[in-house]
Amino acid sequence: MATKLNQIIAVEKGVKSKSFQELTEAHHAVQKAVLLSGISRTYQAKDEEGEQLPPESTRVQVKAEEVLRRTAATLTRLFDVTATKDWANCVAKADVTVDGRTLVKDAPVSYLLFLEKQLTDLHTFVKKLPVLDAAEAWSHDPSTDAWKTEPVKTIKTKKVPRNHVKAEATEKHPAQVEVYYEDIPVGYWTTVKFSGALPAVRINELLERVESLQAAVKFAREEANGTAVTDQHVGDAVFGYLFG
Repeated sequence: MATKLNQIIAVEKGVKSKSFQELTEAHHAVQKAVLLSGISRTYQAKDEEGEQLPPESTRVQVKAEEVLRRTAATLTRLFDVTATKDWANCVAKADVTVDGRTLVKDAPVSYLLFLEKQLTDLHTFVKKLPVLDAAEAWSHDPSTDAWKTEPVKTIKTKKVPRNHVKAEATEKHPAQVEVYYEDIPVGYWTTVKFSGALPAVRINELLERVESLQAAVKFAREEANGTAVTDQHVGDAVFGYLFG
C-alpha cells in the first residue's frame, strides 16, 4: 500500500522532536570529558614484603565514533522523511472548487496553506466591516455611491423674549414684570443622512462566500495531501559523506 503525503506529514513532527532530543543528548555526552576517559593501572610492590594493592580501572563510557553512528542513524530518518515530504509537495496539487466553479487550478500544497491563512484574516476583516444603522431606512444613492435616508423635516425655532405683567403699576409701586422666552418657528431643516457602511445582508453574504472558499481550500489541501509519495533516501548519502 502506497504511503500518502498526509501520513508523512503526520509522522514528521514526531521524527523532528525525537531527532532533536537525541542530537541534544549526543552533544551533551561528548562534552563530558569524564565519560570519554578511561584508565587501567596495576600495582606491583617493590618486594614480597611490600603492601599489595588491587588494580584500578575506569571504563570509557562514551565513544565519539559510536555517538556519530547513532546521530547519523537518527538524522538519516529525519532527512529522509523531510525529503519525502518536500519532493511530494512538488507534485501534490489540487483544484479549489466552489459550487462547481474552479477558482484555482492545480494549486500546490504550499499555496493552499497560504490561502488558508489569508482567508482566516479576510474572515476577521469582513466580520468587522461597519454595518448600517438598522433603526434607519436606507437606500443606495448612485450620485454619491453611498447609502442615504429619506429626508426628514424639522422645525427651526428661535427664542423670543416676552413680558408678563404680574402686577400693574400704581402711584406707589412700579409694575411687576416677568421676562420669559417663547420658541417661535423661524424655518425648517430638511435632513438626509448618508453612510459609507454596508447593509447587514451584504456582510452576511460576504462572510458566506469567505467561509465557502475556506471549506473548498481545506478540501483541496486534504486532496493534495492524499497524493501517493515516493520514499526518498538521501540521509545515507549525506551522512556517508559527513561521518564516513
